[in-house]
Amino acid sequence: MKNSYFAFLLVLLASCTPKPSSQKAFPLYLKNLEPNRELSSAMKRSLAIYEAPRMLDNELYTNFNYTELKGFDYHGFDGTISRRDPSKIIFENGRYYVWYTYRNTPTEPKGYEGSNDTIPSADWDLAEIWYATSTDGFTWDEQGVAVPRPPKPKPGWRSVATADILKFKGKFYLYYQAFDAPSGKYDAKRDAYDICPVAMSWSDSPNGPWTALDNVVIPFGAEDEWDYRVIHDPNPLVHNGKIYLYYKSGIDKRDANRKFWDAWGLAVADSPEGPFVKHPLNPVMNSGHETILFPFREGVAAIVNTDGIEHYTIQYAKDWVNFEVASVGQLLPTAAGVFSPDAFTDNPQADGITWGLSHFINAGGDWSKMCSTLARFDCDLSLSTNDPSLKQSNVLLPNSVYFQQRLTPKQKERIHNDNIAFLEKMK
Repeated sequence: MKNSYFAFLLVLLASCTPKPSSQKAFPLYLKNLEPNRELSSAMKRSLAIYEAPRMLDNELYTNFNYTELKGFDYHGFDGTISRRDPSKIIFENGRYYVWYTYRNTPTEPKGYEGSNDTIPSADWDLAEIWYATSTDGFTWDEQGVAVPRPPKPKPGWRSVATADILKFKGKFYLYYQAFDAPSGKYDAKRDAYDICPVAMSWSDSPNGPWTALDNVVIPFGAEDEWDYRVIHDPNPLVHNGKIYLYYKSGIDKRDANRKFWDAWGLAVADSPEGPFVKHPLNPVMNSGHETILFPFREGVAAIVNTDGIEHYTIQYAKDWVNFEVASVGQLLPTAAGVFSPDAFTDNPQADGITWGLSHFINAGGDWSKMCSTLARFDCDLSLSTNDPSLKQSNVLLPNSVYFQQRLTPKQKERIHNDNIAFLEKMK
């Protein structure tokens, strides 16, 4: 038996030993790399999939720097006023415009069971879509409501939230989620929460007035289809003269084990009102909770932040459908809206982005008084901008940030019991 074991081990070691090769060692300078050289999988990815092997040379790699905004009041972060989910930013009439989810309620969110007609269940419940303008992107003048909650039973009578903007043939269109029930209500038939359709309002001016379409823009899928339960986060762009509207839905079951799988689809229409035709390859992205999209070169780039096997990546689809990871990032913005000058121009060589707005949840540091705040981020995801300081790979955070990710009492108990069992086993 022992001889058989050693024989097996020798075969295993032999299979792991590199075979003699006639090719030279990998060169110090890439200019000396032979075109047909055999490469490891890692080096193949570096040279074939990514734009450049060095992050400094990768146009789709960046760090993100954040700045607090001026001009918004949050009532002492007591949980009664919240601003979140900013739209793309556009430049009209000599100033920047942004739309966002705005909540101003008598109390902080109380959860579904504690909510009523005036008390919100979640941070985005009982909300309206407001807008603000700025001349520099740092100080903003709040202009007020753009899309109010319509009367019951029109779509969005409970809350309108998570808007994004489209400019098409001289008119303006806001796409948003239209809630008909407090967020957090469970629908047993669909086995899902937060079932709300995508609605749309249009205007001749970014200042309004806005006219609601009063129709569902993107229909839910059939009962056995991946987007049967929810369609969230509409994100419209213009490509080939058509409206490319990306949206989030999910596969499988949302439970304590996080089996729910956030994914992204694409629907295309000739006009902003639709009808939108869903792409046959949907889902077109396998990750991302609040993904940010913008035209880049001839294709479209996506900042994929939280959730999914490819979270914290920046991805690119040259054909606007088949996304590949272009880089891995740090401190990516959450639920961001970007200033993308080419979002609606159909430019075959789009420049990319350098800044936008995102939100931070739990702005006051007290989860019992939850509210969100808007902030600015700057980056270098632009062909015309070259800022090496935004291409560094080592973002150093204070030690306290790491130690805030502490063990829970339940985790400590499990580790304690596992250690006792291990010591007993090793006696």
